[in-house]
Amino acid sequence: MNLSRCHNISDLRLMAKKKLPAPMFHYLDGGADDEWSLGRNTAVFDDYELLPACLRNVEQIDLSTTLLGTRIDLPFFLAPTGMSRLFHHHKEMGVASAAAKFGTLYSLSTVGTTSLEDIAALPGLAKLFQLYIFKDRGLTREFIERCRAAGYQALCLTVDTPLAGNRERDLVHGMSMPPRFSLKSMLSFLLHPDWGFNVLRHPDFRLANVAHRVDAIGSGTVSLVEYINAQLDRTVTWDDAAWMIEQWQGPFIIKGLQTAEDAKRAMDVGASAIMISNHGGRQLDSTPAPLDCIAPMRDEIGDALELIVDGGIRRGTQIVKALALGADACSLGRAYLYGLAAGGEAGVERSLELLRAELRRNMALLGCTSISEITEDKVRPVRPAGKM
Repeated sequence: MNLSRCHNISDLRLMAKKKLPAPMFHYLDGGADDEWSLGRNTAVFDDYELLPACLRNVEQIDLSTTLLGTRIDLPFFLAPTGMSRLFHHHKEMGVASAAAKFGTLYSLSTVGTTSLEDIAALPGLAKLFQLYIFKDRGLTREFIERCRAAGYQALCLTVDTPLAGNRERDLVHGMSMPPRFSLKSMLSFLLHPDWGFNVLRHPDFRLANVAHRVDAIGSGTVSLVEYINAQLDRTVTWDDAAWMIEQWQGPFIIKGLQTAEDAKRAMDVGASAIMISNHGGRQLDSTPAPLDCIAPMRDEIGDALELIVDGGIRRGTQIVKALALGADACSLGRAYLYGLAAGGEAGVERSLELLRAELRRNMALLGCTSISEITEDKVRPVRPAGKM
């Protein structure tokens, strides 16, 4: 299979599974506990149906929108995901390059394997930096100053990770940083020689933005759960978020909120946007799908903040449904990481190309020529069987 024969995100996922050793694939693909939230994030879109308006002039379709004060060519962007080097040696730089080509926003994670300065050097890239708060609080101040100097458009604070979720697939498959060649995982590595060969050519798995301050890995290997639990600060509060917003003095997203009450707190401390997220179903299992959180948040805060649906997006129709239900934009994680694993930068481009084409086609079929026309009258809950 090559990229041109991948016709949807599911095809890219299957190709990624063939390309990656088991520990890497299941780290990318898995969730917490029974993975109920992981599955629900995507399944929830099936609870809604689209209502097309016919006999409209849909010759010209405009996918552009404004988010965080930045004009972007697509109503979806690339969410922050950690340690992209695990999936392909093009790592975050390849992802960011693809985002720049498609005119959308790229989000770099604190635990990325490329420095924020290297990402900032890409011409024409709209970019934000995602913060985890380490026990070394000096890093937070440093990140704010480095991002300001590098010209980042926005900051994003992730708040749903005081400690790591119970990601049992990682335990089963022996996921660690850097990758550990144990007897348990050796066969899987041997069956994926291309990935192994590129480890020899590009062996740097350092967390590029924190390695100078935090001994993240040390002299051996650690599980990702051990790393997260050892380094992240569990004492972070709304006061810390307010302090960061004041220091940054620019667009600021809080990522990981799921309740109307927390949306109100985000508004009160001065956030610009909320990324409605359950961390891709990787933290607390049985939390609601982001799509189901839009309405109560809108009821609480109105249009005071931009709302971004993060998680579960695999189709253009799902982006349409999220926008119609009140989201300002969507963000993608696994959808582009499957592409990265399948084919590096070209694979990320393929994922964006597929979703852009689906979205443009779906908007034409729906009778919408711009993002602003995707309104609540274009979607409704699916009626239970037998009810009128």
